[in-house]
Amino acid sequence: MTESWRSLVRRFHFYAGVLVGPFVLIAALTGVLYAATPQLESWLYSDHLRVPASEQTVPLSEQVKAAVATRPDDQWVAVRPSPGPGETTRVLFAGDGDARPTVFVDPGTGAVVGTLDTYGTSGVLPLRTTIDEIHRNLLLGEPGRLYSELAASWLWVVALGGVFLWFSRRRAQRVKTTTKRHATLGLWVLAGALFLSATGLTWSTYAGENVADLRAALNWSTPALGGNDDHAGHDMSDPIPVFPGEVDSVLETARTEGGIDAARIEITAPPMAGMAWYVTEIERGWPTQVDAIAISGGEVSEQVRFSDYPLAAKLARWGIDAHMGVLFGWPNQILLLALGLGLVTMVVLGYRMWWLRRPTRGFGRPVPRGQWRKVPRAQLVVVLVVAAAVGWFIPLFGLSLLAFLAVDAFLGTRRQEQPQPEPESV
Repeated sequence: MTESWRSLVRRFHFYAGVLVGPFVLIAALTGVLYAATPQLESWLYSDHLRVPASEQTVPLSEQVKAAVATRPDDQWVAVRPSPGPGETTRVLFAGDGDARPTVFVDPGTGAVVGTLDTYGTSGVLPLRTTIDEIHRNLLLGEPGRLYSELAASWLWVVALGGVFLWFSRRRAQRVKTTTKRHATLGLWVLAGALFLSATGLTWSTYAGENVADLRAALNWSTPALGGNDDHAGHDMSDPIPVFPGEVDSVLETARTEGGIDAARIEITAPPMAGMAWYVTEIERGWPTQVDAIAISGGEVSEQVRFSDYPLAAKLARWGIDAHMGVLFGWPNQILLLALGLGLVTMVVLGYRMWWLRRPTRGFGRPVPRGQWRKVPRAQLVVVLVVAAAVGWFIPLFGLSLLAFLAVDAFLGTRRQEQPQPEPESV
């Protein structure tokens, strides 16, 4: 590549890094904290999660009844049987939003040991949920998600720009220690940064919507059960209650006839009697176990197997689980911790480079304006077309890029209009 391209990328990489550095820093720090939450929650909520191991087990229906007795005015919606000796059963009730009041029951005695809110399909507890909300939106709700989407939108651009600068620099060029550390560390975290950026965008508000539309258009969406769709027209104003006593037979059918063999499962009660029960595997380790079946009339009426997922849906499932640190267990957590700390160090070194080269120390701007004029016109047109396409698919990247170029041009015009001081006479 020509020197003009290198100068242009260097200028863009420098100012883009200064712009998104704070967002990447916050996302990396909260991500590191989130990766450590499974162990923190196991310690903090041990009274709810752990009970003395027992050879005898109370029927699952009795455990559900014990939980329902503590919340007679609430509607129970699902149960997660104890996955192993010494672990509690979770009985979930309808709640507001993603939060579901959950009663923890000792499977050996049927005694209720406590109640906590759990969140989402992962069933995470309050500590991890709070850290996740900070990581996702800074506890600012939907508007706060713009920060994390902005970080994910630019992280891959800054990372690839840094790699280009590393491989395009002249061999004879002397590199200062801080710059060398920044570049070397950038090569080590490159793959992880690209992965976090891609998976983060799938969860984002605007780019995530485009990703979902693309997957739907290409038939890459994740399959889902539709066993109760046939009842969509029924009057639900006065639903017929579903009794916990049916849970035992549903669990038996799922294990013996439905092929549900994961230790961690969720049994979802139908909205009203006569509809289908859903039994879903929720084990996110490797290999992933997320098979789901519908049981109606004591028989398996529908099933969705992970092995039948489209490849893109499998990759999305693995990517999300790896991003959350649950795909490989503790090795996944260690990788995320190392990657997050690497990104934090990258940002700190980047700002140190900027501080050492700041104009007040006599260095001037890192790269002067006007480098794009030196780039071959045909190559520049191709880059602009690609940037426009990427900016349309990743809207926050496109809008922030336009804002950056507008501000940069405005500041350049202001400097040109300012009168230059006359040289002092000798």
